[in-house]
Amino acid sequence: MNRTTLSLIAGTTALAAVTGFAALSQPGTPGTDTAAKAAAQLPVERTSLLCPAPSTSDLAETSYTSFTPVTKGTESGGKAELRAATEKSADPSADGEDEGTGKDGGKSGKDKPAKPVLTPEVPGKPVTGDSSGGDAPALVGTADGRFAPGWTVQETTEVAAGTGRGLQGVNCTAPDTDFWFPGASTEADRTDYVHLTNPDDSAAVADIELYGKDGALKSAVGEGITIQPHSSEPVLLSTLTDERQTDLTVHVNVRSGRVGAAVQALDDKIGGDWLAASTDPSGSLVLPGIPKDATSVRLVAFTPGDADADLKVRLASPSGLITPAGHETVHVKGGMTTAVDLGDVTRGEAGSLVLSPTDRSVPVVAALRVVRGKGDKQETAFIPAARPVGTRATSADNSGKGSTLSLTAPGAAATVKVTASAGSEGGTPVSKTYTIKAGTTQDIEPPAPSGLKGTYALTVEPVSGGPVYGARTLAASEGGVPAFTVQTLPDDRGTVAVPEADEDLSVLQK
Repeated sequence: MNRTTLSLIAGTTALAAVTGFAALSQPGTPGTDTAAKAAAQLPVERTSLLCPAPSTSDLAETSYTSFTPVTKGTESGGKAELRAATEKSADPSADGEDEGTGKDGGKSGKDKPAKPVLTPEVPGKPVTGDSSGGDAPALVGTADGRFAPGWTVQETTEVAAGTGRGLQGVNCTAPDTDFWFPGASTEADRTDYVHLTNPDDSAAVADIELYGKDGALKSAVGEGITIQPHSSEPVLLSTLTDERQTDLTVHVNVRSGRVGAAVQALDDKIGGDWLAASTDPSGSLVLPGIPKDATSVRLVAFTPGDADADLKVRLASPSGLITPAGHETVHVKGGMTTAVDLGDVTRGEAGSLVLSPTDRSVPVVAALRVVRGKGDKQETAFIPAARPVGTRATSADNSGKGSTLSLTAPGAAATVKVTASAGSEGGTPVSKTYTIKAGTTQDIEPPAPSGLKGTYALTVEPVSGGPVYGARTLAASEGGVPAFTVQTLPDDRGTVAVPEADEDLSVLQK
């Protein structure tokens, strides 16, 4: 969700920082060929991931899985490491500050030394770690060299009872400056936090804006929130407004620095999960991987501008694109959050929601709240609108059972290769190829490595055809509750396009 348009100089500098290969090129002279040479796709040399604090429940059991797929063209060196973000003093009065919002700009409690949590040994093999209770901190991670391209970390938490009980999962995310979260809430049964994590050496400042069914909610409390270096700040949404809203869109706008952001949405009655950010506002969106046994699906959409959006609603089913009866279109008013109950829209089959403009295209963000089970045995997860798989996408923390891979090709048919990595404690990788028909969603039981021990990663690589979108569902039975969590599979951005330089002027940078 990179929203800033860089200048030529800033863009070149940023590219060099990411890849290590960029060099300035002298403009062509009259009479010479000045056509730009084809860009080469090169592996990124450094990346960062941020994991929010998993839970405040004493009953929480959290596992972390780190994985980097093997990428051609990388050097033999490098490392990846996850460390605890700076922890706060247990006594917020120790330095006379309000620990809740960090608005003072000073230190939010006394720092403790960061502790290493995970250190992968080789690409192609997952490494795991775990924690118990409600004191596990947020994690700040960096990877370079051969560990950087496609680095993926999954955080999965089981909570046996209480608010948000069930299975909660989130892909640790790269830092950024702009995030949209349709699907949050401040209603009485919900406890929703925005977790902001700062990976850098200087403080970051962010604003949190809330939009309900009638537009923006007035609140000055969400302005100028300071996130200290290498630390994390959980912000309870109900402290930002007095209004009770069933459906909210949360906008995190970073004034200075950069952060990782995720919303933890916990319900007193129907469990909870992490709500990841929607893809950038777009006129057409795909929300992949609705579980086929979903008993309730709720669409929450928002358009950031003043113009209204009229969207065609279709379900990519195993047999093709269909229009849900009674929900052919949805009207989204400019600057207002719109929610539509779609019921058991999948009717026992695999499905993905496809939104497209009925007339003119207006940028929209969207997410689904999905419920499985009935009565007091319900569990909730969220599916945000996602980017396509692109070149490659990876899902970590899979076991021999309980994992479902959902792939959809909303346009042209596509062929994809799915690779199951070696297990964290043993096993041999295996790959299978699947064809996804045009306009369909296919749920597959993913391949598992032979001789599997521990957990493994799934890597999806399109081979031919149109764009593919994907999601992975983890499921487990917890006391009769169909616990589950869904993570989408956007492109891992493991490579970057680097134009060939006509003449290397890197000496000028000295």
